[in-house]
Amino acid sequence: MKNIAIPALIILGMMLVLLTGCGESTFSVKGVVSGANGQIMYFENVGISSTTILDSVKLTAAGKFSFKQARPEYPDFYRLRLNNQWINFAIDSTETLTFAADAGTFATSYTVEGSENAKAIKAITLAQLDANQAIGKLRKEREGNLIPDTTYSEQILTVAEAYKEVARKYIYGAPMTTAAYFALFQQIDGLLFFDLYNKDDSKAFGAVATSYDHYYPKSLRSKQLHNLALQSIKIIRQQRAVVPEETNIQEIGYLDISLPNVQGDNISLSSVATNKVVLINFTAYQTEWSPSLNMDLADLNSKYDEKGLVIYQVSLDSDTHYWKNVASNIPWVCVRDPESVYSQVAALYNVRQLPALFLLDRKGNLVKRIDDMNTLDADVKKLL
Repeated sequence: MKNIAIPALIILGMMLVLLTGCGESTFSVKGVVSGANGQIMYFENVGISSTTILDSVKLTAAGKFSFKQARPEYPDFYRLRLNNQWINFAIDSTETLTFAADAGTFATSYTVEGSENAKAIKAITLAQLDANQAIGKLRKEREGNLIPDTTYSEQILTVAEAYKEVARKYIYGAPMTTAAYFALFQQIDGLLFFDLYNKDDSKAFGAVATSYDHYYPKSLRSKQLHNLALQSIKIIRQQRAVVPEETNIQEIGYLDISLPNVQGDNISLSSVATNKVVLINFTAYQTEWSPSLNMDLADLNSKYDEKGLVIYQVSLDSDTHYWKNVASNIPWVCVRDPESVYSQVAALYNVRQLPALFLLDRKGNLVKRIDDMNTLDADVKKLL
């Protein structure tokens, strides 16, 4: 009996180990970064409205690193950050990604194995960086009076179109992938390449939204895309002055925001917007126009606060201390996005310049993007 029992226990133990290994639901990110001895590299999760540090490592001369995390319930985005450079990638399963990079060209010259999506995201990133450099060069030429404004505007559009040509290959080629989502939300100087309120660009949002609805119906990103696409269609049709009965557009919810206030408490848009008319304002207190804007908002708040108006102000200031000093004296809801000009929340609302103001009706529908401050009081009064 003893000769039989001992091997049986060993076999049972081996089976348990194998079963445990098969059931492991994690993904791995590993590799080598040369030329970064003594530097700290961070492994981060890039959410819809915030970025969270998951782990970090102090690199040695050998440069080897290895991270492991639980696989996300739905495809999600991550990045490796070294100083002010980062490598973006996405995870949708229990894959193992292997990176090789140099500290000096960390964000551009890396290689990645183990994910075709990660390779696609690299190609999209390089196209975005090319556009970034081209626009930077054009801006300097305009500031130096080397090119007229008309030429500058025309060439900016050409550069943006070059990026979108690359992006469309991934968006329409495989709209259900994280690469398509990533391509859709790339920006330059805080501005999305794809404009929600442009009828051609709207099709790109629709393509990705439809695919995400089908493959990941319960994902938060799917819900955001769904709302974005429908709001885009609605506003474009309103711009074309189509009779509402002809549009057959369903009522949709707003794009929720949840960011910290001065006290550090996360205040969501949804928590203050129920049955209210909401004025969303993306701003930066360190700008010269901010005091004047806040005076206008103060007048508006004083007139309509008790009648159902809520002002939800999102600061994109990079200086936390400065923001707190100003925001502590403001009577309406004021939150701050630490991502500053790289704000994904601002990108979702397609903020193309500051200040940016949007009106939501009591049902939570985005009904107007304010282009003329002179009409703001009348616009608010009409909704109330």
